Amino acid sequence: MLRYMTSGESHGPQLTAIVSGLPAGLPVRAADIDRDLHRRQGGYGRGGRMAIEHDVVRIVSGVRHGFAMGSPITLIVENRDWKSWQAIMSAEPVEDVEGKRAVTRPRPGHADLAGIQKFAHTDARNILERASARATTTQVAVGALCKALLAEFGIRVGSHVTELGHIKVSPELIASLSLDEIERRVEASELRVADPSLEAEMKRLIDSVKADGDTVGGVFEVIATGVPSGLGNVMNWDERLDGRIGQAFMALQAIKGVEIGLGFEGARRPGSEAHDPILYSEHSADWPEGHGPSGGFYRKTNGAGGIEGGMSNGEPIVVRAAMKPIATLMRSIQSVDFATRQPFDASKERSDVCAVPAAAVIGESLLAIVLAQAFLEKFGADSLVELKRNYEGYIESLG
Repeated sequence: MLRYMTSGESHGPQLTAIVSGLPAGLPVRAADIDRDLHRRQGGYGRGGRMAIEHDVVRIVSGVRHGFAMGSPITLIVENRDWKSWQAIMSAEPVEDVEGKRAVTRPRPGHADLAGIQKFAHTDARNILERASARATTTQVAVGALCKALLAEFGIRVGSHVTELGHIKVSPELIASLSLDEIERRVEASELRVADPSLEAEMKRLIDSVKADGDTVGGVFEVIATGVPSGLGNVMNWDERLDGRIGQAFMALQAIKGVEIGLGFEGARRPGSEAHDPILYSEHSADWPEGHGPSGGFYRKTNGAGGIEGGMSNGEPIVVRAAMKPIATLMRSIQSVDFATRQPFDASKERSDVCAVPAAAVIGESLLAIVLAQAFLEKFGADSLVELKRNYEGYIESLG
């Protein structure tokens, strides 16, 4: 079973992830993890923290000479900003007021107030440090390991931004592009958009809301290709692949909506237009782009987003997530001091104006983690050699 746990605070000394269940023999390279960490920090509209942190991973267990040993893998990313927060975030008691700097003014849209009440704290710093999206750094690192596992079986995961504020990329344009072309365009874009003609307009929108002290959200899409049919389970509610994907994405900071395939659009169509006709061909040339092993069965359309009955069906898995505008603004929002019960204008900390492109990269990692977990449940093995043997036996059984 593939499991992972992360720990660490936004301004603590480091962020840590422990991953268990990856098969022995899996190639693991720090440079591959660092590449995704760098992609997570990019994007037009990011805040000052990205200029401070230049994330690199340190692998301290579970890997020897570039290959997983089968034991738990520990990943560490150090916070460079820690040097400025050592007194405030000290694990030892501090006497001076400056070292304590309690936060009693909860910010609307954040976990501050609910967290103070839940944990009986008097200082929101104890909540916001862990609630921060900085914690997604380790999820991206874990996701990079999962991408490496999936890549051994021809499964790729990519992302792109489909909406930013009121600006929307044409679905017809996306449909006209190959997946390789979408990836090429997106990786060359500061906003991870496949339509270069919209990039300047999106940047102007970000600049405009920044000048107003405001923030902007959007929608991103994550696509996994080469996924075989049969991942997930129809028999138990908590093993359904779409349910697990939804939970993973909804747990990401600032995500308020998730859809798979047609999503809400499917509810607006008659059944005859919402479902994907099943076809069969032994010739892979007939299969749609991004199709995975499914015994020659395929669908010309993919309204289901690659999942039917809680299981992958061989088509690309397509997930979209809606990200609300970041809740930390440079303009005032009314709130109430937790200690004094007096109203005030919510405090402002260093923040991004737009983090939708970064969220898309994080979404890749989340989907990769869920797919890797389902993959290992289906073909579970202690070594990569055994895993490939189990996988190949299943693919052969499909015909």
